Amino acid sequence: MDALADVLSTSRAGGTLLAWGSAHAPWGLGTPPGLDGGTTFHAIVSGACWLLIEDEDPRQLVAGDVVVLPRHRYHALASDPSAPVRRLDACAPGEVVIEGTGGCTRFLSGSFDFDPELAHPLTGLLPPVLVASADSPGHDELHDVVRLLSRELDRAGLGSSLAADRLVDVLLIHVMRVWILGCSDPQASWLTALRDPDIANVLAVVHARPHLDWTVGSLAREAGLSRATLARRFTQLVGTTPAAYLTSWRMEVAAQRLRTTSIAIDDIARTAGYTSQAAFSRAFVRARGVPPGRYRQQATAKTNISQPPALANTG
Repeated sequence: MDALADVLSTSRAGGTLLAWGSAHAPWGLGTPPGLDGGTTFHAIVSGACWLLIEDEDPRQLVAGDVVVLPRHRYHALASDPSAPVRRLDACAPGEVVIEGTGGCTRFLSGSFDFDPELAHPLTGLLPPVLVASADSPGHDELHDVVRLLSRELDRAGLGSSLAADRLVDVLLIHVMRVWILGCSDPQASWLTALRDPDIANVLAVVHARPHLDWTVGSLAREAGLSRATLARRFTQLVGTTPAAYLTSWRMEVAAQRLRTTSIAIDDIARTAGYTSQAAFSRAFVRARGVPPGRYRQQATAKTNISQPPALANTG
């Protein structure tokens, strides 16, 4: 498993389609309150429109463009910057049809959700507005996903709702690919380091086998590099040392298992590369601020609070 797939899987990343349809000019749709604080996306299937964000210049979107706002701010899509805007929640959930006399734009809108407890940086590494444009490297596959998703919604055949849900998840992967390939001035991070084949291989090895006793030397052999070259390139591209990244990823995997499974803490410690529970506990406290057992209890309590109460059996 590569690092991107592993982080998306561990963070339980998934997408939700909120609205789709067609709008004839003049029109404008603002994002609903339910999206505030989340990661939103819009895909333009055909036609064109404008992305309006407070305190920013309007940005035109054309067919094939996919825009993602990792740290959501109120925004709108509109036929032109001066068009009247109504909030999307004023429309019926699901398909949206806006009649008019002007040109038609077909679009898809939704959100991407991630485990809020995940400390491993992902959305924080992305720009405030990410546009995967039709001329971006690797865009052909992304556009294929958008077109297939649009066809599933139009035809509403057997299994279409499930197919649409899965395609939204695939859409996220392709958006990330396009951004990684096309980012012209990336900050040092594991995400943009995936463009370097040698460092991407090292990250994949660490993610696939975090329990092994990796050293700079053994990782360098995996990459076919000298120790000095690996240490320098890894730190330069990822923004941290191989040892620090390994520890961080081990703690992410351990935290995810503590939250979502009943695996014994001793076993989680071993799969995280620690020979004793005491050593694992010390490392976990440094990373998360609480011991593993208490972390599990707190996560369980949060899960129970978020669940609706069971209905009494009156039969």
